[in-house]
Amino acid sequence: MKITTAKIDGMMCPMCESHVNDAVRKNLTAKKVTSSHRKGETVIISDESITREQLEAALEGSGYKVLSVSTGEYVRKGLFHRK
Repeated sequence: MKITTAKIDGMMCPMCESHVNDAVRKNLTAKKVTSSHRKGETVIISDESITREQLEAALEGSGYKVLSVSTGEYVRKGLFHRK
């Protein structure tokens, strides 16, 4: 699984977070999406990597701008996670 962190410009309130989350869920195959207007970022957990172009296409016309995207391997931490 992959974790994609995107810096998003234009989110000002919790409703903006909801709009971004809904756009990502509608247009991309994501397992989990969380956004923070305070941090100005969206975190997406998915089976495959999400590119900047895919994210820009998902948010097109919404007024939100993708500033940067980074992707890495998602490591699930369970209740009894050991180092």
